[in-house]
Amino acid sequence: MAYRGDMSGKFWWFLAGIGAGSVIALLWAPRSGRETRRYISRSVEGAGEYLTEHGQEIMDKGREFAGEAAHLVARGRKLARV
Repeated sequence: MAYRGDMSGKFWWFLAGIGAGSVIALLWAPRSGRETRRYISRSVEGAGEYLTEHGQEIMDKGREFAGEAAHLVARGRKLARV
């Protein structure tokens, strides 16, 4: 069996990469912090309004999809027994 080494070192390099990427993203951001927070806030509000308006429709489609999936699984189990 091959030795994989210590994974903790790779984990810390991964975290360092995330940190460096975050700093670079903030420095190169096209908007100021206040504008970015305002943009994110408006986006979240818009998503909330969309879910409020269309939530029941989305849930109904999800239930329909789950029902069809359950039917297909049951059918597959029945065919596997044959």
